[in-house]
Amino acid sequence: MAVKERVGLVVSDKMDKTVVVAVESRTSHQKYGKIVVRTKRYKVHDEENACQEGDRVRIRETRPLSRTKRWVVADIVNRAAEA
Repeated sequence: MAVKERVGLVVSDKMDKTVVVAVESRTSHQKYGKIVVRTKRYKVHDEENACQEGDRVRIRETRPLSRTKRWVVADIVNRAAEA
């Protein structure tokens, strides 16, 4: 069985050891053919609290860690620009 992986943007890091990652998927509309962008938000386990808002991260599916968490941070692809 293949492990599911997604790449998304951290939109919230306010919780302890948890970040919210928004993953965009682009699909073609079935009837009209226009590209439709859909966003899905995942609660992701971040053991070291390493992720910050604006980081691009790769997440991997895992066993249920809580009622809503089923993903863990695999690695940080890009850091957010330091302001």
